[in-house]
Amino acid sequence: MSHMVENRRLGRIAALVLLGVAVAYGIGGATIEYAFSSDPLGPRAMPVMLAAVLAGLSFLYLAWPGSVEAIPTGPALVRILAIPTILVLSVMLFEPLGFAGSIFVLTFGVAMIFGAPVKYALLGAAGQTLLWWTVFAYVLQVYLPTGSLFG
Repeated sequence: MSHMVENRRLGRIAALVLLGVAVAYGIGGATIEYAFSSDPLGPRAMPVMLAAVLAGLSFLYLAWPGSVEAIPTGPALVRILAIPTILVLSVMLFEPLGFAGSIFVLTFGVAMIFGAPVKYALLGAAGQTLLWWTVFAYVLQVYLPTGSLFG
């Protein structure tokens, strides 16, 4: 019975963490500044609505946590922590490497985390970089920074 109580406690802790993320995301979205004449809803609407949905789901999870798995350890924990680490690294590299370099690092790193052979991780990262550069630069016509090392 104590294992079930521990599972519910972990579920409630996760719900509180998600609620904190929802609040932070909602505050961040609500503080976006924009010219009112551009759009009545503006860029604030989507992040605030997403934060509200996440907060609502967090409250449901807090009330009915159900059963949860134990906190991972060992290699599973390393893989779980590697994903946000590679994401932060790619964001930090965005200015020096630009969009293409940053996306390459992100997709290559994720492929490696999930066990892809280096050759396929490189090919996949190159393909993803080319795909997203084409979509944003040519289809959507969005300016993409080339980075301080290349530009």
